[in-house]
Amino acid sequence: MSTREISDRADPVIEDVGQLAAPMAAGEKPRAQWRIGTEHEKLVYCVQDRHAPSYEEPGGIHDLLMALTEFGWEPIEEGGKVIAMKGEDGTVSLEPAGQLELSGAPLDNLHQTCSETGRHLQQVKAIGERTGKGFLGLGMWPDKRREDLPVMPKGRYGIMLNYMPKVGSLGLDMMLRTCTIQVNLDYSSEADMAQKFRVGLALQPLATALFANSPFTEGKPNGYLSYRSHIWSDTDPDRTGMLPFVFDAGFGYERYVDYMLDVPMYFVFRDGRYIDAAGQSFRDFMRGRLPALPGELPRMSDWNDHLSTAFPEVRLKSFLEMRGADGGPWNRICALPALWVGLLYDQAALDATWDLVRDWDMEGREALRDAVPELALDAPLPGGGKLRDIAGEVLEIARSGLNARARLNKAGDNETGYLEPLDEIVRSGKVPAERLLDKFNGEWGGDITRVYEESF
Repeated sequence: MSTREISDRADPVIEDVGQLAAPMAAGEKPRAQWRIGTEHEKLVYCVQDRHAPSYEEPGGIHDLLMALTEFGWEPIEEGGKVIAMKGEDGTVSLEPAGQLELSGAPLDNLHQTCSETGRHLQQVKAIGERTGKGFLGLGMWPDKRREDLPVMPKGRYGIMLNYMPKVGSLGLDMMLRTCTIQVNLDYSSEADMAQKFRVGLALQPLATALFANSPFTEGKPNGYLSYRSHIWSDTDPDRTGMLPFVFDAGFGYERYVDYMLDVPMYFVFRDGRYIDAAGQSFRDFMRGRLPALPGELPRMSDWNDHLSTAFPEVRLKSFLEMRGADGGPWNRICALPALWVGLLYDQAALDATWDLVRDWDMEGREALRDAVPELALDAPLPGGGKLRDIAGEVLEIARSGLNARARLNKAGDNETGYLEPLDEIVRSGKVPAERLLDKFNGEWGGDITRVYEESF
């Protein structure tokens, strides 16, 4: 989740709804300036007894963050607590229960993305070896109960933890027990954003299936292949889902603004602290009637904060976030941006992908998304067949898009090699969660602790 820093940049008051599309319009960039931002989370555990370390304990999360200073990272504080580190490779931040996230820098190509990922993992592994910490690349804690997990000292998390049980039964699991990989991508215009948004939403279930990696809850199979994805179905219906309006004719920035104005608020950030505004209305805020700050009008920073509090399958800010994938090991971290860059950053590939999914109706899209957490590649497609029937074709389109980009590394290789982990999944017909279940039911003999041998 976002790491908030106090900024001395101009922060204009919002006096008119017309101002609210400005961050999205400001995200428009010519193709030559399109970048790739990759975010990935990992579970942190103590090697000796596999407990999730608290923030304060010796060698815990605070100490892990501060150890990154030896690699040039600088601390970001909130309320006197270090809650993130910033550096040339982006930001290392804390998820609610101490999951560690790298929000990578905006980069030109996938070779840079994979180098950035490799540097980060080498750094945390080096620190982990010294401090007795390990890291798991999974979509969800395989054995921890909610009550086993610590809570990190970020103000927004306390507000969210209090609000989540009021609007869904699984929101606390989303915050405390899950990990994801995301990729953030650019667009050139409102029309380009809309086409990419539609393709991203339609095929987000395929990403969920290919990266499905959360089949265990509290030490046992949970009946799902991506339980992390299932969790989102009962987290908060006001801020999650497939956003049917994105497929309407004329969809653009203003329609997304309307959606966000109807998403209940979580907080307002003032003077370095979070003020609880959970469930309150940004529309009321714009009228000076927010109960949390009566008489005060919002600033642009408040709107940018609010844009970060919706969690649909694809999210729009000043870029598009692809949000469907479970956390995983190093090679699959690189594979997610390869998939979406291949599909969305070459116009011929984008058009071909849209042609593949444009005739799906909304009922079929919703049914596909609902079925994927349990069935992965066996989820039924709108109009017949299974998701696995188009998986290979989608990867071929992505490959063509990466070939067309022709971004070469020093060895002369283009970016298509980063799709290989996904090619192998499609060839074998088994998603990562199914391989873990095979081990659990076979060589592990039902011993969930063996999953810790499957770390990064």
